[in-house]
Amino acid sequence: MPLLKQVLEKYPRGVKLVYKNFPIRSHKFARQAAAAALAADRQGKFWEMHDRLFEKYNQLNNTVIRDIAKSLGLDMKRLERDMKDREIQSMITRDIEEGGRIGVRGTPTIFVNGELLQQRSLQGFSAMIDSELRKK
Repeated sequence: MPLLKQVLEKYPRGVKLVYKNFPIRSHKFARQAAAAALAADRQGKFWEMHDRLFEKYNQLNNTVIRDIAKSLGLDMKRLERDMKDREIQSMITRDIEEGGRIGVRGTPTIFVNGELLQQRSLQGFSAMIDSELRKK
């Protein structure tokens, strides 16, 4: 997301990005995409995989996920094995459960120190972040 990159560049020391998975139920391949990104992380390519999957969110299927992974030079056998790994599947399930508890209804949903970001702009982020940093 270009906006998140802008925020991280503006606050290189004051902001930490924590990413959680929340594959929406209405998207047939969302959970597979989440598993693919986490499996790609084991090969050092989480953000590359994540970004390409989001670029093609409306075209995702098994072939597209595999093609993206191949284009990133990932070890395909390892990726497919890791996508099914219990640890990765459990992580996704925990993220979904946590998201449900805190009111996430869709993606992307953004929180700043536990508060839902209402204004999704650099100005909106800045206002919330600056307020939180002043509290320190």
